[in-house]
Amino acid sequence: MLDQEQCRQARLSRDRRFDGLFFVGVKTTGIYCRPVCPVRPPLEKNVLYFPSAIAAANAGFRPCLRCRPDSAPGSAAWQGTQTTLQRALRLINAGALQETDLPALAGRLGVSDRYLRQLFERELGVSPKQYALYQQSLFAKKLLHETRLPITDIALASGFHSLRRFNDCFRKQFQLEPRAVRKANGEAGGGIQLFLASRPPYHWPLLQRFLAARLIPGLEWCDEHSYGRSFQMGNARGHFTAQFDAGRCGFTIDLALDDLQHLSQVVQNIRRVLDLDADIALIETTIAALFDLQQLPHSGLRLPGIWDPFEAGVRAILGQQVSVAAARNLVQQVVDAFNPDAAAGIRFFPAPEQLAASNLDFLRMPASRKATLRAFAERAAQQPVGDDPTALLGIKGVGPWTVDYIRMRGLSDPDIFLARDLGVQKALAQCRHPIDPDAAAPWRSYLTFHLWNLP
Repeated sequence: MLDQEQCRQARLSRDRRFDGLFFVGVKTTGIYCRPVCPVRPPLEKNVLYFPSAIAAANAGFRPCLRCRPDSAPGSAAWQGTQTTLQRALRLINAGALQETDLPALAGRLGVSDRYLRQLFERELGVSPKQYALYQQSLFAKKLLHETRLPITDIALASGFHSLRRFNDCFRKQFQLEPRAVRKANGEAGGGIQLFLASRPPYHWPLLQRFLAARLIPGLEWCDEHSYGRSFQMGNARGHFTAQFDAGRCGFTIDLALDDLQHLSQVVQNIRRVLDLDADIALIETTIAALFDLQQLPHSGLRLPGIWDPFEAGVRAILGQQVSVAAARNLVQQVVDAFNPDAAAGIRFFPAPEQLAASNLDFLRMPASRKATLRAFAERAAQQPVGDDPTALLGIKGVGPWTVDYIRMRGLSDPDIFLARDLGVQKALAQCRHPIDPDAAAPWRSYLTFHLWNLP
């Protein structure tokens, strides 16, 4: 949490770099706002500062309808340093407690449900279920503001199984009726359009070039201003296009999805793939000091994510000891082989079960590499890759570089340094003075990408 004076200065200047890093409760109105709220700033004696939206809500404040705290970039800073808490938050944000109960989630994390409740109460002041319901309500509020989806569909898309349950929870969280925040702007037709904000700076051209160089036509599409792709989420299928808006430092997302129950999870994953929640100012201050620079050559560099850890693993295995272009061609062959009827239309990345059942004869590469790919797919079909990536080291042909690549791009782990990567080693050799990667923790993934992009 920032100190009182930092919050005051950021609030009065409406500094967008601090958007989502803290929230402002106004005692005279009972409303909490983002530091970039456009209304006239209240007097300092009338405000309280909170590290998260849910902390402000627990103190009795309701969200502002002008600045809409539901639209603020996320913040990892207030999540604490505990790995278990961070994994729990990631899984809950992805809908874990909508699909299963707390004991099952705790078992997946390797702890007891009692310990998990204590962890949430100590770090966030709420139970895991309370946290999940608040996030569901915030997402519903965003949909009410930005789309023309019927309220019944919004309830379903936000993880509520009945309209009555949704209305009761929404009123309890915000002291507002869902219809009171309904707006007639937003998407029209069968798609959904949302705006996802980030903190400046955001170096879109650099991210665009990275993604374009690894583009798989049919699975992905990219131009100077946008990136999109198809995806599968459980039994649901869909696709999105993200259009970069430099003025607002964020993306307008045009999204199609055949099962709205997965909408929240899909939007959360798009935020991760585009790395919209990074506290980029803090990250770059840490890394610039390593290079003895006031400002990095590429300010605003983000981690380009891959849709899921399984796809990241396949790309990593196919990319072992070959060029980027050769790896891209191999991935294209995999996508083409499992989409024989797609022609020039949208294609989907194969599921683990599909790859595990294939002899992979269409791939021109050593038999040992094919065996590694099949073994990886078999493991992924039995257990989600993201649950324990280090367990993959038991597969012949999967080494530390492959696991780290999965963690860095498939899970967006911010603290992975690819020390064995040839490009990283060459960049380190060109630096004017020795660089200690450990000094970049917990942002070593960003150091890796800065080294890849040194002038």
